[in-house]
Amino acid sequence: MDELFAPLFVSGRIVEGILVLVALEALVLLGVRARWGRGPAPMALLSNLASGAALMLALRASLTGAAWPGIAAWLIVALGAHLAELAIRFREGPRAAQDRDQAGWNNRRWRTFGARPPIT
Repeated sequence: MDELFAPLFVSGRIVEGILVLVALEALVLLGVRARWGRGPAPMALLSNLASGAALMLALRASLTGAAWPGIAAWLIVALGAHLAELAIRFREGPRAAQDRDQAGWNNRRWRTFGARPPIT
């Protein structure tokens, strides 16, 4: 196993693979949102994933031996994206967050994959 994974970590390629998966996740979630109207709001989703991606790039910079200013720059980008997501979520207001947190909303069942369930 060391022969397989060690070079991926030393070169930082493991992070690139994870970033590809994050991009695929974004495409799938945005597609579900466009098709069925379900899922996270696009800007909140993208800012959340951008924060995670910036953290992954900080990890990659660290794994490849980058100087500390490069690592710090990625961490600042991650902070900015995280603060943007918080601003988006707080702008939604307490009612939107409360609706999502209700047990009925979180435990609803879809009868068919494409059908929208009634919101109770």
